[in-house]
Amino acid sequence: MTTTTIESLSNATVLITGAAMGMGKMYANLAVQDHAAHVVLWDINAELLEAAVAELSGRGSTIHSHVVDVSKLEDIEAAAEKVRNDIGTPDILINNAGIVRGKYFWEHDQRSDIATTMAINALALMHITREFLPAMIDGGRTSRIVNVASAAGLLANPRMSVYSSSKWAAIGWSDSLRLELKQAGHHHIKVTTFCPSYIKTGMFEGARGPLMTPLMEPSAVTERVWRAMKEGTPMLMMPWTVKLSTALRGILPIAAWDVVAGRVFGVYKSMEHFTGRK
Repeated sequence: MTTTTIESLSNATVLITGAAMGMGKMYANLAVQDHAAHVVLWDINAELLEAAVAELSGRGSTIHSHVVDVSKLEDIEAAAEKVRNDIGTPDILINNAGIVRGKYFWEHDQRSDIATTMAINALALMHITREFLPAMIDGGRTSRIVNVASAAGLLANPRMSVYSSSKWAAIGWSDSLRLELKQAGHHHIKVTTFCPSYIKTGMFEGARGPLMTPLMEPSAVTERVWRAMKEGTPMLMMPWTVKLSTALRGILPIAAWDVVAGRVFGVYKSMEHFTGRK
């Protein structure tokens, strides 16, 4: 590994949350393709996790798996301790696990919707990173942290109040962490904050992409994130319309932006037919 772009993962340990399916498993596959020494899969679904291990094994990387409910700090602490004891400190941490609830705020259940969304989408990223970051700092090895946020954390949107707030928190924390590491002189660790619009994973089944923002293909997205991770890109927004909408939101008066977002781009109607993964 170098302190700039990572060329080889041959001696690296990669830890991925939400790794039993979807984009998490795609990141794991990319780690194996890049000849990572150890690939650690965390997920709450034991059955899918076992299948992912079987699929990824025998291709050069040593695959490790842990059934972890990342909404619970005690689960995170126990799994992190096992990783440290069995393998050591991860060089690359992909905070990928997330959930979405698409409904009006007053329809959210306090525990299963609000508390769980905030725990998985915001707090888990902090808790998991806190478990490994001190050793990453002390180790001095070129390291990467990828925090999967969302374009929903940059713009308000009806039927996404709790999800948006969790991703808003994730973005604020993630980019602040990037600056803290830089300010403290820990230049061997780079943080990438990923802010995508809708992706065709089933997680956002029924959602409609805004104007000029079609639902993105997961394989293309994960490959782009992987490249950004290796390059140490601070912030990745996909597609380009995310940057455009964020800029317009900052320039236009709120009333004008509501018209543009609601009537022109269709952002405010994008979750009207949301069903989510069944």
